[in-house]
Amino acid sequence: MRSPSSPHVMSASLRMTLLPKCDPNDDEATMKLIEELTTNAAQVQRQVLDEILARNSNTEYLRGFLDGLTGYHFFKKKVPVTEYEHVREYIERIANGAPSSIICTQPITELLTSSGTSGGQPKMMPSTSEELDRKTFLYDLQVPVINKYVDGLDKGKGMYLMFVKPEISTPSGLSARPVLTSYYKSSNFLNRHFNKHLIYTSPNETILCADSRQSMYSQLLCGLLQCDDVLRVGAVFSSAFLRAIKFLEDHWQELCSNIRAGEISEWITDSGSRRAVMRIMREPNPQLAERIKAECRKEPWEGIIRRLWPRTKYVDVIVTGSMAQYIPLLDFYSGGLPLVSTMYASSECYFGINLQPLSSPAEVSYTLIPNMAYFEFLPVKSDKQGDEEAFDADKCNRMEMVAEAVDLVDVEVGKYYELVVTTFTGLYRYRVGDILMVTGFHNSAPNFRFVHRRNIVLSIDTDKTNEEDLLLAITAAKPLLAPLGCLLSEYTSYADTSSIPGHYILFWELKSNNAATELDSAVMEACCLMVEESLDWVYRRCRSRDCSVGALEIRVVRAGAFDALMDLCLTNGSSVNQYKTPRCISSPEAIAVLDGRVVGRFFSRSAPHWEPLRVGKT
Repeated sequence: MRSPSSPHVMSASLRMTLLPKCDPNDDEATMKLIEELTTNAAQVQRQVLDEILARNSNTEYLRGFLDGLTGYHFFKKKVPVTEYEHVREYIERIANGAPSSIICTQPITELLTSSGTSGGQPKMMPSTSEELDRKTFLYDLQVPVINKYVDGLDKGKGMYLMFVKPEISTPSGLSARPVLTSYYKSSNFLNRHFNKHLIYTSPNETILCADSRQSMYSQLLCGLLQCDDVLRVGAVFSSAFLRAIKFLEDHWQELCSNIRAGEISEWITDSGSRRAVMRIMREPNPQLAERIKAECRKEPWEGIIRRLWPRTKYVDVIVTGSMAQYIPLLDFYSGGLPLVSTMYASSECYFGINLQPLSSPAEVSYTLIPNMAYFEFLPVKSDKQGDEEAFDADKCNRMEMVAEAVDLVDVEVGKYYELVVTTFTGLYRYRVGDILMVTGFHNSAPNFRFVHRRNIVLSIDTDKTNEEDLLLAITAAKPLLAPLGCLLSEYTSYADTSSIPGHYILFWELKSNNAATELDSAVMEACCLMVEESLDWVYRRCRSRDCSVGALEIRVVRAGAFDALMDLCLTNGSSVNQYKTPRCISSPEAIAVLDGRVVGRFFSRSAPHWEPLRVGKT
């Protein structure tokens, strides 16, 4: 249970509002607010639930379970824990013009597309204007935390790379778009109050540029022009930041040419970006161009971030979950700068912040802020409950619910849980799909380490491919092997991030009655493309539009390769009676066993078809 804390009386202001004012320029007051919220976590959580039920108990959705009843005990007893398929009907009805009041009395102002999918399409989460204020609150809350550990952030700028993605208008007129696109286009971001600790090198116009290549170029150019002012660099995801470094490797000569001449390249046609860049690049700067050229010409690029932006104090990126695979590359390019993960959030809602931002990536924990939503936790177990290694994809991707959902303050240190949220925007006891481990408490609020997404086996960027979707995609490709007289006898996969962008690798062992059968490149390349065409909308967007995932690769291994993999697993302690071929591997030893038996490598020769999300009446 939680560690004991001293009695603390909840302030009148906290009782009056669940969205307190937060001035990120006032470190002392904001830190005091964090202490107040976390000390009174149980009371704040109960107040959050009471407020949500007071607003929404008469909505169509809740009325079906509560029939006018309200209160904690009725809610826990009568409202079921749900997944997206249970609420999809209501959200699609709103997208098609039904009133927001079927799930929420506040007007739904937009739908947020998630990286998770349902039926191959991205999930859509309801959002309101008040929820934008709640997100801004959490952004503001984290500012004094990092100031506590890193001095002088008010003496320069952040080169924080931000991008928007495609959105659509639903039949109801509501926009459906990713959560970060929503925030960057909101007045909360565009008309944000001045914060001396959060001044960005990227003008708003370059962030809002719909052409991701032009946006990347313009933002990097602005970052280089202001390189002596930069105190921190980053992006939301590690994968996006590393793509920026790769883009810089490919374009540094052109960027230097622009800086030397004081003019931006003609292919940057977005008028807002051109004007914004030229406000910064007022005149030619050949000295700066030569300085950048001298560093970029040096091989290898180890420590390039320190060399180009010498005042940088840390790299601000997510390094937890699937993004942990990028830590070695981040260390290489940054020259060992601290890697800081500041916030834990999703499309469903924003959850919490990292109160120890300089902790090593392996030790990152997030404190859930109790006024953001009503939080519950499903205890889960694996084959080796209590052993964090049991959650490695090589060993276990299956979790089992072992008890009823428990409240935020009742979780236990060292235990694993799946996060369940009830939001102000119309999600009730909704399974987010994140598996968390409790690492301790800050006052009465628990700290959680993100372990992984439920059932996800492959991820490079915002793509999330689970075991079932991978099986379906491979099944769609198997008939293409018929001309070879082959059958697919075994397969596994891994996400290769040794190059940028990373890509999926499938190991296939084929069975043929003819030992002399030769692999036909055209057939195998068609298999690669068919697998990609059969993966979900988010994967295909990452491949085709964002170019954040590389071409899928199939490596055919010789007969007996998967027997050797089994031998390795048994040597490492797996039970021969319970052994199943892992559908995703990540350990270097397992990868080496199969790589040493590869007889053919094949890639998709074109990107899979993708088109913007269409939401229409059904």
